[in-house]
Amino acid sequence: METMNRKQKWASFGRSLLSSLVPVIAAFIIGGIIISLLGENPFTTYWILISKSLFTVKGFAYTLHKAAPLILTGLAIAVTFKANIFNMGVEGQLLIGGFFAGIAGASLTGTSPVVTKVICMAVGMGCGVLFALIPAVLKAYFRVNEMVVTLMLNYAMIKILEFLATGVFRDNGSGYVTTPTIQAGAMFRRLGGSKLTPFFFISLIVFLIMYFVMNRSVLGYEIRAIGLNPVFAEAASMKVRNKIIEIMVISGALSGLAGAGQMMSDQFKYTLTFSGTPGLGWDGMLVSLLGKHDPVGILIAAIFYSALKTGSDKINFYTNVPKEIIAVIQSLIILFLAVQFFDEKTNLFDSLKKKITGRDETTVKEEL
Repeated sequence: METMNRKQKWASFGRSLLSSLVPVIAAFIIGGIIISLLGENPFTTYWILISKSLFTVKGFAYTLHKAAPLILTGLAIAVTFKANIFNMGVEGQLLIGGFFAGIAGASLTGTSPVVTKVICMAVGMGCGVLFALIPAVLKAYFRVNEMVVTLMLNYAMIKILEFLATGVFRDNGSGYVTTPTIQAGAMFRRLGGSKLTPFFFISLIVFLIMYFVMNRSVLGYEIRAIGLNPVFAEAASMKVRNKIIEIMVISGALSGLAGAGQMMSDQFKYTLTFSGTPGLGWDGMLVSLLGKHDPVGILIAAIFYSALKTGSDKINFYTNVPKEIIAVIQSLIILFLAVQFFDEKTNLFDSLKKKITGRDETTVKEEL
């Protein structure tokens, strides 16, 4: 029995790995065709991309630095998606967490650097939680669709923070819209001559905690149970309403921490391009889908996705391929993952196959 369970686990792992690799490989093949049409060697281009971001000390350190917030936003997505709750508000939760962590970091004086950093991260997490509570309560007690609410709140939060950044909290000494730069004590300093900061190791600690929570704890079992069948979970004495709020709170805290970390280790002030385009919250969704909502998969996917971003800047130096080719590859990965995700939820391809062949698996088995 134990051997059979082990074989089943390895088989499940193999299927998950294959389903993650297929979109990536397909995107790279199409990207390679485009590179060939530009008159460049795709293998050389891809080698430059990977080697400069993963196989040099500075490149790898920069990749890890950029991966830190993606690990957290990927986990924030995964913990809700596992419960079949679609928190599409990670971007907004990250933004509000980063914004007010920056305000706290710019305002705090007379405290030790350690205390300042802890307060800033706590503020970021608290803001993320408060923002996540709105759709959580609406979902739990009024059965309002959390996907619609969180999507709408994202854009509302962007406008609110834009108003605050251009008004109340604007740094009047700057020539563009920005909040004041955070105090030196609130900044995560770079390690050695690299761009890596201690925030990456904080994200690793959070990763280990979430790995235990999702795979080894009672809450992790409850998350999976709610995701599979919330009615059964309720019948099994799980307080599903409370669990929905608890799950969203965890997701909001992770998102807010990602925003605080981005502020304290990379941006140091809030601008209208604080989270990038697309934002780190949206990138986290791709990372979570690519990692199959598993913490280990998310860690690997975050580093891989970060490597694509950091390596793209090197392509222009060594080839005639524009770095925008990486945006094309990333878009293709998103497209293929979206199709895959849609198929998992609707069994679209199986339905089409049955219509085309006019037979289903039961019919085939009876014929055999």
